[in-house]
Amino acid sequence: MNPDLDPDLDLALDRVIRAPRRRVWEAWTDPAQLARWWVPAPTRCRVERLDVRPGGGFVTLMSEDGAAFVPHLDACFLVVEPGERIVFTNAVDSRWRPADAAPVAMTAEIGLRDHPDGTDYRVTVRHGDPAARARHADLGFADGWGTTTAQLARLVGTGARR
Repeated sequence: MNPDLDPDLDLALDRVIRAPRRRVWEAWTDPAQLARWWVPAPTRCRVERLDVRPGGGFVTLMSEDGAAFVPHLDACFLVVEPGERIVFTNAVDSRWRPADAAPVAMTAEIGLRDHPDGTDYRVTVRHGDPAARARHADLGFADGWGTTTAQLARLVGTGARR
């Protein structure tokens, strides 16, 4: 459990991924690997920009048919602690302009720690108000982030457990 979690504003996901932390980090920071797990299958992902440094851009597109790609995420990284933590927001776009983030503005924190079975993988997604949190939950946060985390776990190791 994340002690910084505000139940009125935040959504979280905690998993143990059965792979070394280095492999999970690489899957987050290598565009080719990120494209393989970042959106729930069978939707396809294209990574347009992945500049993993504070202030760097994070832009992805998605496609239902593999031909026509539409915007998925236009964000910027706020914090990057190699091998340990990534924080990004879609409230500011990849060009450092205020964004009208759709479907909901958020700041996501990904934390990686060593675990006896691999990597302790923690996601905290922060929202500006309870209505935004509720909207994100209603849109399927648990299923969407849970699915992509399972895809990540399959890519880098033998799976994930709760």
